[in-house]
Amino acid sequence: MNKSTDIIEFHYLVKDFSFSHRYACKLFLQQLFKKEKLPLVSLRYIFCDDEYLLAINRQFLQHDYYTDIISFPLSAPGEPLEGEVYISIPRVQENALAVGERFTRELHRVLFHGALHFCGYKDKNAAQQKAMRAKEEECLEAYVVFRKKLNAGRK
Repeated sequence: MNKSTDIIEFHYLVKDFSFSHRYACKLFLQQLFKKEKLPLVSLRYIFCDDEYLLAINRQFLQHDYYTDIISFPLSAPGEPLEGEVYISIPRVQENALAVGERFTRELHRVLFHGALHFCGYKDKNAAQQKAMRAKEEECLEAYVVFRKKLNAGRK
C-alpha cells in the first residue's frame, strides 16, 4: 500500500459496473473514520449481484432474503478496523427507483451506511433506523461539500 487511499479498496464482481469519483469517496470515508475516532487498517467494498449477496446472507447470517448491503468486521472490538462491505448493485438500483433517488446518491448512501455500522451505528429498531438515516443524510451532504472543495483545490 503506497497511497493513503489504498487502505480502502473497491472490488467489482459485477460486469460493466464502476462509479466515478472513487478517489474522493475513499478520502471522505477515511475522514469519516477519523471523525468517529475509529482507526482504520483496511476496508474492502465488494460490489456484487443479488445472488452473490443472497448466498452470503444465507451462509453467514442465516437470512433467506435479498439485501443491499452486508458488513463484516474482520478485526476484534477495540482494535483498528479491518472490514469488508458487500453491496448488491441490482438491489441499490431497485431501491433508488423505489424511493425516487438517483442511483449514484443511493450508492453513496449505502457506502456510508456500511461505514457507519463499523462506527457503531445500528438499525435494528425504529429509533436506531431514524438515527442511521439522519447520519447517512449528514454524510451525503458533507460528501457533496467535500467533493466541491477537493475539486476546487485541484484547479
